[in-house]
Amino acid sequence: MKNIAVLTSGGDAPGMNAAIRAVVRTGLGRGLSMWGVYQGYSGLIEGNFKRFGTRDVGSIIQRGGTILGSARCHEFQTEEGRELAIRRMRGAGIEGLVVIGGNGSQTGANELNKLGFPVVGVASTIDNDLYGSDVTIGVDTALNVALNAIDNLKVTAASHRRCLLLEVMGRNCGYLALMSGIAGGAEVVAIPEVEVVPEHLAERIQEAYERGKPHLIVVVAEGAKYNAEGLCRYFEEHDLLLGYEFRSTVLGYVQRGAVPTCSDRLLGTRLGYEAVEQLVAGNTGVLVGIINGALACTPLDVVVKGKKPLDPWFLKAADIMAH
Repeated sequence: MKNIAVLTSGGDAPGMNAAIRAVVRTGLGRGLSMWGVYQGYSGLIEGNFKRFGTRDVGSIIQRGGTILGSARCHEFQTEEGRELAIRRMRGAGIEGLVVIGGNGSQTGANELNKLGFPVVGVASTIDNDLYGSDVTIGVDTALNVALNAIDNLKVTAASHRRCLLLEVMGRNCGYLALMSGIAGGAEVVAIPEVEVVPEHLAERIQEAYERGKPHLIVVVAEGAKYNAEGLCRYFEEHDLLLGYEFRSTVLGYVQRGAVPTCSDRLLGTRLGYEAVEQLVAGNTGVLVGIINGALACTPLDVVVKGKKPLDPWFLKAADIMAH
């Protein structure tokens, strides 16, 4: 294998650029020709490739987002589109592909692999919902952004005797809400994995008020049954204000666009390096991730079918620590 390409797909995650840099420089160090694919799978179909040298990935490790860009591509969801993408790559002499991204991205990588094109995936999503890796690129940065927001909100909540509800990202996975809630000392965490009953949350809030807590923080996952604004509205409509003033804050894309932490830069570097090693060794059709602290390769077919559960220990800890 002499020519390898790299693309990023799906939602951007802090640390993606570190992974791109590692893929390119590892390949160049092995004497390979390295290519960047712009705009994800759309770029494959359009042949939007550029040959990369070491300076093309200089000074990007500290940058959030992805220098390669990302875009939705409906055409790639068809077999004809995927076959066209493969023809484009082969026409440019590209013999292997590294796909950096989350569930949707690795589903696309798996489809290319089933058509016989060598692919290795790199686990990258702030949601941390990708099967095959305990932690994914972008998670640490997103958690630190959420934690910083909780710390700042506590200051104003204490000043005004308020219950502040912070909504964090994560799609249908409550990992970010759960972990930032525990680390930030939130009194209540609402996540999709556990049924959200507003009356039960109200009871928890009432108990805290009666214990003399001058303020309260509730962390809400965006995929929960009720989002932060919805819970505020429900409490108001059902006369459940419980002695506090209620306000909601949506953190949103701030979590995705932050400067990557040291942990995410190192993780991106580690997984990008290993992806090239696996391609060169002929171990393709796998996702490179971290399991129990060690590098691991999981078949993409298993990754796209797998469901990653939350650790029940943290669910229990969140409930106990809130009292």
